[in-house]
Amino acid sequence: MSGATVHDVLDGRENEVVDLVARAYTAHGRQQTVNPPSYFLRFPDRPDSRIIALPASLGGEFGVDGIKWISSFPANITSGLPRASAVLILNDHETGYPFACLESSIISATRTAASAALAADRLHAGRPRPRRITFFGTGLIACSTHRYLTGTGWDFDTVTIHDHSAEYARGFADYVSGTGHEGTVTVSDDAETAVRGSDLIVFATTAGEPHVHEPDWFSHNPTVLHISLRDLSPAIILGSTNVVDDVEHSLKANTSPHLAEQATGNRSFINGTLSDVLDGTAELPTDRPLVFSPFGLGVLDLAVGVHVYGEALRRGLATPVPGFFHVLSRYA
Repeated sequence: MSGATVHDVLDGRENEVVDLVARAYTAHGRQQTVNPPSYFLRFPDRPDSRIIALPASLGGEFGVDGIKWISSFPANITSGLPRASAVLILNDHETGYPFACLESSIISATRTAASAALAADRLHAGRPRPRRITFFGTGLIACSTHRYLTGTGWDFDTVTIHDHSAEYARGFADYVSGTGHEGTVTVSDDAETAVRGSDLIVFATTAGEPHVHEPDWFSHNPTVLHISLRDLSPAIILGSTNVVDDVEHSLKANTSPHLAEQATGNRSFINGTLSDVLDGTAELPTDRPLVFSPFGLGVLDLAVGVHVYGEALRRGLATPVPGFFHVLSRYA
């Protein structure tokens, strides 16, 4: 299934996909999943690049296994090529046979954005939604997150954009304005001003280590969707209410929460998982910043991927490969 097919199936379905992701999180919280650690393929001659394997099994209502193979080559953006590319393989739950291969950069961005929109919604349950938002980073994930927030009912008076590249920031500003946004769109070259001026902050960068260090910038207690995981200093994490998607996954690979664990020797700063939030068991103090740091679970890719597969078959959009498995009889 091509990227065009994936896009056609998912386009304009934000509420449906957020609900799908919520159900996958619920299955994960009920231990109906297998989500082993991701495997990072790194390159000594290209230290900023990597390819990641995310194997997973999603049970419950879904009944599918599979793996996402996603590359991240940040240097791509200098030539205008997207940073990430990916494929998703779906395997039959009973036989193990692969039954679909899908272009997955769109699926990956979609499940990430849907996860962020879900978290933003549930973390503000019973509270007014923020109307001032700042984006750090202006790539596909930022665009997808903006689309999923606005597509699920969020409305912003101001959108502030901060990026190391003025060109990228202007491009994202044009994108936001082109979506019909009626409020103010501002490009800020000062990170502190961007943080202090918003109540909802989205980090969607390619940062490999913390670049925002001052806890005082967050003294107005905003909500932070820390999608890129490595932007915030341990001091900021330790001074915040912290929600992750999975504790074991989020506290590794030198993410900001992992650095906070290394600094303290414990995990007491984690207040709960998104599954805990969904089932109402998480206690989330509101007298400090609220940070959601999702590592990204392979089971979410499976949930979105198997949905795309079924819908593409129904619409006649899938491309079959006859005879892909040459031998299907044990004694042939």
